[in-house]
Amino acid sequence: MGNRRKSREYSLQLLYARDVTGWQMEDISPIFWKDRSASEQTKSYAVNIVNGVLGHATAINTSIEQNSSNWKITRMSYVDRNILRIAVYEFMYEDSPPVVVINEAIELAKRYGDGESGQFVNGVLDAIRKSLPARNV
Repeated sequence: MGNRRKSREYSLQLLYARDVTGWQMEDISPIFWKDRSASEQTKSYAVNIVNGVLGHATAINTSIEQNSSNWKITRMSYVDRNILRIAVYEFMYEDSPPVVVINEAIELAKRYGDGESGQFVNGVLDAIRKSLPARNV
């Protein structure tokens, strides 16, 4: 598994843990990383994604809600909303190709979400991708 793919997976797990426990990331991180043998590059990118998602939460959540008809972010499953947050962060603030980001998000949704997560994530992210300025698409 590639470094970025593994970083996205770790980011999802960290954000999920934060949502479920209500703990702060500084309390979750030491416990999370204790038993994982991630490379520094993988860990660094995962932490960067998490910090980016949390730092830009308002803009990211707004983008998700505007592009997911009749879905409030709080009604989405922990898994789906955090996969979407990671992908939207990468769309808006990283130089990751949107097609790659969407594919990775769908794979995470299939692995960690329910039976409809892949389709849901794909639909929302495709709508967001189409709404972005041309330089990001």
